[in-house]
Amino acid sequence: MESVCTLCLHARGFGPVLDIHDSDGSPSSSHQNPKSTAKWAASLENLLEDPEGVKRFREFLKKEFSEENVLFWLACEDFKKTQDKKQMQEKAKEIYMTFLSSKASSQVNVEGQSRLNEKILEEPHPLMFQKLQDQIFNLMKYDSYSRFLKSDLFLKHKRTEEEEEDAPDAQSAAKRASRIYNT
Repeated sequence: MESVCTLCLHARGFGPVLDIHDSDGSPSSSHQNPKSTAKWAASLENLLEDPEGVKRFREFLKKEFSEENVLFWLACEDFKKTQDKKQMQEKAKEIYMTFLSSKASSQVNVEGQSRLNEKILEEPHPLMFQKLQDQIFNLMKYDSYSRFLKSDLFLKHKRTEEEEEDAPDAQSAAKRASRIYNT
């Protein structure tokens, strides 16, 4: 299956949801928030709320040839936030053409897909893809997410995070000051 170029999706109007940024707005780096892997392991919802988690999950899904699932989910999240009717029509068509049509470059596998056609794009509404998005979410949650948590990619980040936490420079200023003045 052909992979999706995020720059192409962004240029086609999927918006910043597909661009991965740190909380300060800068492009994402390998830097992680403390204990982020613990949050990721708690639930798929937590993972998808963290840009770094999304980035790592996408890396994993790309290796499994199923990155289109999370890209579809993200595109639907972005679509639901769209207010402008014309922009909504454009995004709905792009989602349909990229992920749902029989000729889609990154087709997702959802139930009832064969009954979908371009007529649904004439009167778009924010929740028009909700059932399909829910199917993909459940597919990720009960299939790829559990494998992600056992993957070398996730476990490596977890170990790195634990090592950084144990490093002396990770100690709080208060602990360092306390240690200095109590010697």
